[in-house]
Amino acid sequence: MDGDDCNFPPDSSDDHSQRGSVASSATLSRAQDVLVYICGDSAVHLTVEGLCSVSVQELGRSVREALHIPESAQDAFAFWLCSPLLELQLKARHQPYKLCRQWQDLLYRFTEASEEDISQDEPCLQYRRNVFYPKSKELQIDDEGVLRLLYEEARGNILTGRYPCDPEHWAGLGALSLALDEGTGLDGQQFSTTIRKKKLSSLLPAHVAMGGGGLLSTLRGKSSRQTGLEQNLMAEYRKISTPAGNSPEPTQLLHQYLNTCHSLPYYGCAFFFGEIDKPVQGILQRAKRKAVSVGICLEGVYVMDVKEKHVLLGLQFNELSWDHSYPEEQGDSHILWLEFDGDEDGTPVNKLLKIYSKQAELMSGFIEFCVELRSATEGGAAVEMDGEGSLSQQPAGQDGSNKNGRGGRRGMLRRQSSVLCSRVHSLNTISYVDNGKEIKRLKPKRAASFFSRQASAAAYSAVQVTESLEQG
Repeated sequence: MDGDDCNFPPDSSDDHSQRGSVASSATLSRAQDVLVYICGDSAVHLTVEGLCSVSVQELGRSVREALHIPESAQDAFAFWLCSPLLELQLKARHQPYKLCRQWQDLLYRFTEASEEDISQDEPCLQYRRNVFYPKSKELQIDDEGVLRLLYEEARGNILTGRYPCDPEHWAGLGALSLALDEGTGLDGQQFSTTIRKKKLSSLLPAHVAMGGGGLLSTLRGKSSRQTGLEQNLMAEYRKISTPAGNSPEPTQLLHQYLNTCHSLPYYGCAFFFGEIDKPVQGILQRAKRKAVSVGICLEGVYVMDVKEKHVLLGLQFNELSWDHSYPEEQGDSHILWLEFDGDEDGTPVNKLLKIYSKQAELMSGFIEFCVELRSATEGGAAVEMDGEGSLSQQPAGQDGSNKNGRGGRRGMLRRQSSVLCSRVHSLNTISYVDNGKEIKRLKPKRAASFFSRQASAAAYSAVQVTESLEQG
């Protein structure tokens, strides 16, 4: 998320004790050591005077100088405050020290973490990709150092499963990583030896390298599975391997890796945590929730299954309306509402997805900022080019030229077996149908305060909730 998209609590540093990693006020006027982490388990060591008042803008100059980042690519990166519980992208005017002092307040406000976890959590300052940097500009970067930074971040997101991808993606990306580390001239024996030393988990997503377990995994055997993965990697590696004298330049391999990642519509997203309702399987089953991550970028919103590592719903901004609601009673949840076109027994309907999250306010503000930034882009050309790879929530088998008064927004259909394909049929949604005069309620009643936000009024005519709603 971006720091400007929420109202940070007032600086309460005088009311809270110092945390272990924060310098005491008596020493803040002196030069202090600051570590700025970059992706790939490394850090930039800075010596900063007046730590309590130094801004992101001031730190940025020092970090760019240390990393030799050219002026043409300085907007590609931003500062983040990150921990396992919360991630914040900071603005140039923000002062990291003061935000660190407010970290516990932010965790209480935007996470469901326990008091014990909050008391022990501590953020680190990271320098990584700017969510608002267009992919079209990234493709124009030729500086190897900058490409390396972008590559390390993308690679980390692939290996941890934050960027779900299909076998043809992760096998090709793993082979490119191997080529960047070891060159492109390995023969079969050298390849096998290198894989045993590096381990598959350094080249493939963790859930792929480790396997899903279960009876099938036991029957096949771990060694059989690993052999299959190595063979896939070998096949992809051979596509890029060359004689030792004709090896591609590192920048070529880095560009190829990033270009593959660009085919994943959620590349470069800011990620939020939440839960959605699971479909009820029987009348006696209690309602349960599924953990999801919500990726938001300049192109749209992507809801992903944390456990299964696949997309549940992908929407471009002109395919949705959204809002967020605060708890009305104790025990209620913060909710981000997403409305999109769907189908109910052959009838075009508007579907609502409820995402329960204390970060609903942040997500709503982030969507609004992205929409405004998109609109401000001259002609929207750069963003439209980036959005070509976005997902369609259209059910498999439905004609992509479907028109229901809101045509022109359907993307290309993807096969259902792909992790990139939306799985609307597996979502527990609320559905409405507009018959031209009034709304017919098809599913349980909800609060009538929705649909106040739209990405584009011209592109999407949102259903208006009125007092004529049928009580169903």
